[in-house]
Amino acid sequence: MFEEKNNKKVLIVGSAPDATQIKQWDLSVFDAVVVINNAWQLTDHWHYHIYPEDFPEERHPKALTPTQQSIIYKDYVPAQNRLGGFVYAGGTMAFTAAYWALVVLKPKIMAFVGCDMVYPKNQQSHFYGEGTADPLRDDISLTNLEAKATRLQLLAAENNCLCINLTRLDESRLVFPRMSLAQLQEITANEASLSGLMPRVDKDKIAQAKTKEQQLNYFIESGEYWKYREQFDPKELAIVDQLWLDAVIYS
Repeated sequence: MFEEKNNKKVLIVGSAPDATQIKQWDLSVFDAVVVINNAWQLTDHWHYHIYPEDFPEERHPKALTPTQQSIIYKDYVPAQNRLGGFVYAGGTMAFTAAYWALVVLKPKIMAFVGCDMVYPKNQQSHFYGEGTADPLRDDISLTNLEAKATRLQLLAAENNCLCINLTRLDESRLVFPRMSLAQLQEITANEASLSGLMPRVDKDKIAQAKTKEQQLNYFIESGEYWKYREQFDPKELAIVDQLWLDAVIYS
């Protein structure tokens, strides 16, 4: 397990075409930049490269600088387990990277780009060309991406971390507040503005969601939840998802 740190601003970078906007950004505004899978190709200014076991060796960075580190399953599985495990969190790398960062890097702001999990037909799916739309595979943990994003947002808020989305896309499966990099830089100088963007929550619904998760006990310590799919009831997971969605107060 990595040494836990306190980073005020962390950027999570996925591989959607929209992620290429980071090429024009001054990434020094972030204390840490976490790149998922192929996203390391977009910039040299990253700190953590996170990827699953089946990420092809030929797609790895050829070399790491002294300020760069690889994050593999033995690092991220224990971190994600601390916040409920993969079945409840959503078994795709955008969520896995976020939970790892939340536990280990302890950010006050966790920003996302290229992680919208939207794949329009007849359009390029990834910045490097066509790729596998991992969140759209038949997976028991990914039946409601908005609910998984809401769960992440609310658990982050409990840890005094604001999740934001830096996307320029019209559509996103992430439910976080949207803003530009310039707006992000403005709010970080104003703690009142930062706290004002935190989601309003129904604490009873959050408690119910956590209790339901504990009662179901859909927890696989190894992280290899797909090997036990027959043990998980989709209807029960749908109840958990709805509780998380209902825990946010929008009015």
